Amino acid sequence: MSTKHEKILRYIESLPVGDKISVRQIAKEMSVSEGTAYRAIKEAENRRLVSSIERVGTIRIEKKKKENIERLTFAEIVNIIDGQVIGGKNGLHKTLTKFVIGAMQLNDMMRYTEAGSLLIVGNRFKAHENALHAGAAVLITGGFDTTDENKALADALSLPIITTSYDTFTVATMINRAIYDQLIKKDILFIEDIYVPISETKVLRNTQTLADFQHENERTTHGAFPVVTAKNKLVGMITVKDIIGRPDDEAIEKVMTKNPISGSMKMSVASAGHQMIWEGIDLLPVVDDDNVLQGVISRQDVLKALQLAQRQPQQGETIDDIVKNEVKVLNNEEELQVEFKVTPQMTNQFGAISYGAFTTLLAEAGTFALKRRKRGDAVAENMTIYFIKPVQMESILTVKPVILDMSRKFVKMDFEVYHDTILVGKAMMTFQLLER
Repeated sequence: MSTKHEKILRYIESLPVGDKISVRQIAKEMSVSEGTAYRAIKEAENRRLVSSIERVGTIRIEKKKKENIERLTFAEIVNIIDGQVIGGKNGLHKTLTKFVIGAMQLNDMMRYTEAGSLLIVGNRFKAHENALHAGAAVLITGGFDTTDENKALADALSLPIITTSYDTFTVATMINRAIYDQLIKKDILFIEDIYVPISETKVLRNTQTLADFQHENERTTHGAFPVVTAKNKLVGMITVKDIIGRPDDEAIEKVMTKNPISGSMKMSVASAGHQMIWEGIDLLPVVDDDNVLQGVISRQDVLKALQLAQRQPQQGETIDDIVKNEVKVLNNEEELQVEFKVTPQMTNQFGAISYGAFTTLLAEAGTFALKRRKRGDAVAENMTIYFIKPVQMESILTVKPVILDMSRKFVKMDFEVYHDTILVGKAMMTFQLLER
């Protein structure tokens, strides 16, 4: 049976794109408290089903697929630039295809302005009018207004006119940064991207016995199962180890692990993998805010996802990507050496290599050393930097990782970092090995 939270989310998802919703309206429509309605609307906002805008309200927007996440809605633009909608509020749910900066003559400006675009311009009323007729929204910079006729036209065409106090250059930079951030988010894998839904997952009820577990274990060869109530609330996990020496007629709830570790849909795959290794579990249940089971992920699922992510082209570069692009493995059969160039993006306010870039460099060098020993994927567990000198930008560094100790699950590694022949850094790092 669905919870009130799930019913509200399904109701919101069923609303037409562009509809306005409110806490009071949802509470009345679904016969729930305003607190429950508020929490559900916040969850809908996290799932990108609605967008809340100051002075306008909360609007149902089209949920974007991951491959199109870099495309922003006009509602999101309002939030990014702290703008005010002065016309065409009914069109805020629409997605913009591109933005055009109106720093040219009117006729030339219109050559670039088309349906679905956003014209960024100052107090040029004729440009506002022409853009609306072309099917484009308008963003007025400098805090200027437009004519009442243009506002009426925007309302009639459901094309937003937005005004902001920022100048054109600042606005373009803010929107560009938002699109860039979305590109980075698109490359991050979440549990929702790889989980096996509950409809395809075998679960056991807390009222069943160990004989039921034995039967399902023989049928599926799975060594672990989530334990749920009649309403699919997660109450435990049971594995083969739990039933050793127990009679078949004993209740599952007496031997299961209660309050098991679980993940959420928005948890990153990297975090889930690290938690599974640290806790020594092979199956992670996935639950919603009400602890209702949504599905599961296995350690095998995590490994496949991480390996696939490493082969994907990166469109939005993080500092980790920038560091990795500058790493080069030197051909040396006796010992592994990694060469690295310090670029301006990797420096702190003093012009020396930042602590974050330095630690990323060491982690990457350690990964190369493990791959050379054919030990596969690993997760950095801890790092101790006990010597570091300021290294200026444009410097070429050489990193020498040395494996001190290696077991089936852990690797301890020492690092020496040189600039020419001068020692500029020493560190020790422990990795956890990702095993199938």
